[in-house]
Amino acid sequence: MKLAIVTAYPPSKVTLNEYAYHLVKQFRQKEAVTELILLTDRTEGAKDIEFTEDGCKITVKECWSFNSYKNVISVTKAINTTKPDAVLFNLQFMKFGDKKIAAALGLLLPWICKLKNIPNIVLLHNILEEVDLGSAGFTSNKIMQKIYGFIGTTLTKLILKADIVAVTMQKYVNVLEIKYLAPNVKLIPHGTFEIPEEPNYTLPKGPLQILTFGKFGTYKKVEGMIEAVEMVRAKTKLDLEVVIAGTDNPNVPGYLAKVQEAYKHVPQVRFTGYVEEHEVPTLFNESAVVVFPYTSTTGSSGVLHQAGSYGKAVVMPDLGDLALLVKDEGYRGEFFEPTSVESMANAIEAIVTNDRYRSQLAMANYKAATAHPMSQIAEMYLEHFQDIIDEKRLAFPNVNAAQKASF
Repeated sequence: MKLAIVTAYPPSKVTLNEYAYHLVKQFRQKEAVTELILLTDRTEGAKDIEFTEDGCKITVKECWSFNSYKNVISVTKAINTTKPDAVLFNLQFMKFGDKKIAAALGLLLPWICKLKNIPNIVLLHNILEEVDLGSAGFTSNKIMQKIYGFIGTTLTKLILKADIVAVTMQKYVNVLEIKYLAPNVKLIPHGTFEIPEEPNYTLPKGPLQILTFGKFGTYKKVEGMIEAVEMVRAKTKLDLEVVIAGTDNPNVPGYLAKVQEAYKHVPQVRFTGYVEEHEVPTLFNESAVVVFPYTSTTGSSGVLHQAGSYGKAVVMPDLGDLALLVKDEGYRGEFFEPTSVESMANAIEAIVTNDRYRSQLAMANYKAATAHPMSQIAEMYLEHFQDIIDEKRLAFPNVNAAQKASF
């Protein structure tokens, strides 16, 4: 199978690029895939396709740009040129831009593939029905939220014209089947990027590192975490370091710089900036606790799966999708009230003052993470693609062999 993936890809800073990297790493090792075609956003640096494992050929076509109104044309042209047997879209609603028209136009692409009879699957990481538009940085205006809701419903109907729409949580399946009467929605778990050898759960010498990782400034804010760690330090006298790894959310440029200036008087607060893929293992391995300072959620958490794969205890808000994920996939952690710094401090304290409890949480999360490795997730997509191809062959029994091959 000649498989195309429409996605952002490292060194891109556009959301979901890391997820694409790990999907590609697994797809290229599958016997069923003869070539991977990456239809990616344009970046200054070269795409990161240097893998150590044996695998199929990778062709990169940089054919779209964030917030460009021409993406629907340029990606379609790239699909016509490369002639893939199947197309996977790695999407969320603001994938192609944070401007409404640019974002919406890009989401027409799965429908175009369907019209062209190209087997296609949309991996949809979030649905607007489950996003707090105010907390997530879209809009707090009630009228605008209704407008966004209408636009979101319209775009969801377009996305659902794909052969299959894959979502990462059962709750999303339920919403799409009930609200849209969609028969083509499949649950495919998020998956865990890397499955290292099981750690021994001991920590390096030095301060206990309290880590958070992501794109910050909208519903992910770090002020409360810094203040919570200060409270735990004052109460326990433990040597704690705050590690804030990642960058600003594109909707809130300059956010982390302002936080760094506002809290420069607080000792042992480290801002790492953008984290390269090869730096991720060290980042997690050296941490004692991974904190999720979120006020809302917009989908299954890649960071939670990463924390689990490195055997880490986690501190999470008691809300939405994270709480469901814990229940559905077997993760464990300490929960806090999303608006309470004191509650977050209590959750952090419960872990850093009890090493046996920290290890128990870490072991449970490693077990949960290893249940869905990315190799298994890639195989699930290939099985669904084969089902689509088989259905198209049955639907067009009089098509000659050469044309069938394009299915």
